[in-house]
Amino acid sequence: MKTLPEETRLQVMRLLAENPALTQRELADALGISLGATNYLLRALIDRGLVKAENFRKSHHKRAYAYLLTPAGLAEKLRVTRAFLALKQAEYRSIEQEIEALRRELQEEAGP
Repeated sequence: MKTLPEETRLQVMRLLAENPALTQRELADALGISLGATNYLLRALIDRGLVKAENFRKSHHKRAYAYLLTPAGLAEKLRVTRAFLALKQAEYRSIEQEIEALRRELQEEAGP
């Protein structure tokens, strides 16, 4: 699971928190990854105790599952969200500095 980028893990947990009834195919489409990769990802999250899969007992589809974040999954989502936000804020500050440097450079080259 350590090889899974935190951004992808966050995206999966956000999608499942919003709609636990997503099928693996729908999740794969939303993530832009293969169905096999999605299955692997869900199994890894389940193995780590971050997600649990529950059958819909009243479903017409015997294989219909709800993928629910566990309390540990909710805590992990919060941790990953904080880390991702800090990363994006640092990137934003860096881009702001680069933009300012480019503006100064243009002003210097344009002259009075």
